[in-house]
Amino acid sequence: MRAGIPEDARLEIKFTAYETEIPRLTQWLHLHKSGFGTPYPPRWINNVYFDSHEYFAYAENLFGSSNRTKVRYRWYGDYTDLQTGELEIKCKRNCFSWKQHFPITLDPSLAGASWREIRRCIMDQLPADGALWMDTHPQPVITNRYHRQYFVSADGRVRATIDSRQATYDQRYKPYPNTTRSGRPPGTTVLEFKFDRSDRSLASGIIQGLPLRVGRHSKYMMGVHAIHGY
Repeated sequence: MRAGIPEDARLEIKFTAYETEIPRLTQWLHLHKSGFGTPYPPRWINNVYFDSHEYFAYAENLFGSSNRTKVRYRWYGDYTDLQTGELEIKCKRNCFSWKQHFPITLDPSLAGASWREIRRCIMDQLPADGALWMDTHPQPVITNRYHRQYFVSADGRVRATIDSRQATYDQRYKPYPNTTRSGRPPGTTVLEFKFDRSDRSLASGIIQGLPLRVGRHSKYMMGVHAIHGY
C-alpha cells in the first residue's frame, strides 16, 4: 500500500502559535506583498481518525517516520451531522503530501447508529482500494473538530490556512459515537502553507519573514494526547 511520490504532490510547511496570536497572523497575511486574500469563508472541519488495532498510524507519527499515512472520514459544518463527507487517505513523505478522496453519503437513518453500522455503510460505498484502507484501519480512535480560515496569494500559487479552536472526542472502546465528552488540546493555532514543488523558492521567500518557527504538528497526535490528558 506504499507508493512513490506522485507528480502532483504538494509541499506543506506548518507553524504553530497560541490562539491569541490569530489577529497578528491574519494581519501579517493580509499586509504581505504577495497580496493574500480570502477565497472562501471560514468553516468548521470535522474528522474521524481510523487506525489499526495496533495504532500503527499513531506509531508512525510518534517515531517521526518519513512515510506516514492517515485514514479519516471528513465532513464540514455541523459536528453531529455525518451524512455527506468523504473518506480521505492522506499520505506524507517528508514534506510532500497528497490525498485520495472517496465521496461518501451516510443514510439519514443512521442517526444514532453504532460505529459498526457507520463503518459498514462507508465500506459499502468504497471501491476495492478504499475498502482495503478501511480493512487495515478498522478502529475509530478520535473525532476532532476545528475552525479553518483560508488564504491564497494574489497569483494563486501559495495557499495558507489557519486552524484554531480544536476539540477532540475519544472514540476508543465506544460502540456509539461520542459527541459530548471532549478533551481539549492546548490552545494551539496551526498556520500551514501549501504549494506545488515548482513554487518552493517562491514560498520560501514568503515564509522567511514570518515571526514563527517551523514545527511538526499532527492533529491526530495532538488529539490522542488530549484524550490521555497530556
